[in-house]
Amino acid sequence: MDEKSVVKVIDDFQVHILDKGKSQLTAKNYRHSLEMFNDWLQNNDGDLAKLTRIDVQLFIQSLESKGNSASTINNRFAAISQFARFIGSPNIIENIRLPQARQAKNIAPESLERTERNNLLREVERNDNSRDIAIVNLLIRTGIRVSELVALDRSDVVTGERSGSITVRNGKGNVSRRVPLSTEARLYLSKYLETRDDNDPALFFSNFRQRISVRAVQHMLSNYGVHPHALRHTFARELVSKGVDLSTVADLCGHADINVTRRYSKPTERDLEVAIDKAFS
Repeated sequence: MDEKSVVKVIDDFQVHILDKGKSQLTAKNYRHSLEMFNDWLQNNDGDLAKLTRIDVQLFIQSLESKGNSASTINNRFAAISQFARFIGSPNIIENIRLPQARQAKNIAPESLERTERNNLLREVERNDNSRDIAIVNLLIRTGIRVSELVALDRSDVVTGERSGSITVRNGKGNVSRRVPLSTEARLYLSKYLETRDDNDPALFFSNFRQRISVRAVQHMLSNYGVHPHALRHTFARELVSKGVDLSTVADLCGHADINVTRRYSKPTERDLEVAIDKAFS
């Protein structure tokens, strides 16, 4: 496939992703992954117009050999999977061997980098849905679990000009806790509540005017290419990086075992990659 045709098919694919309701950020990330795949194909006798399953498997293996993390590789594969369906060739992604994310006590859970976090906040605000803006900001700025978020009632929220908090009444192990709200969290939560003209106790509604479900929140976040766990991890990691003591972080996150919190003081996969690059480049 010539360069002009490649550009057109990738353009069409990006439009297709947006038409499916995916966010601009997700569409942009998918496009970038597909362009990387195409570059690899051109250097390895492949053709985007004549994709085979072996092309996909060898590309995944090349990413592994270059030291890409399991999460990065899985994100690249997600884009290729969508493209395979787009061109009507789902068979090329069948039974592809993918690396498993390393589970290690000495590695911090995956969280968003500062740029990724800011891009997410910017992208959700551009979509101008006050409920989604409030949810994303609340998850990032309080670290509550999605199950805890959907169980919140309006009576669990206290907001003022200079302070505010939420009370998680049904945390893990049925332990309640109070989490202070930052200025930004109070701002977006107040803006969302101003749109509510009902007396239902639920803090967040679904599009069907019922208490929002965990699945609905997960689906909304998937449109931005993120998982709820990453937002909770981002909150904890940010606190630890700012020097907040582990006992306080554990209380805010609702950790019964401080050893769970201690993971956030460990390096991330990205930290290790940067350290190697700095030492040997």
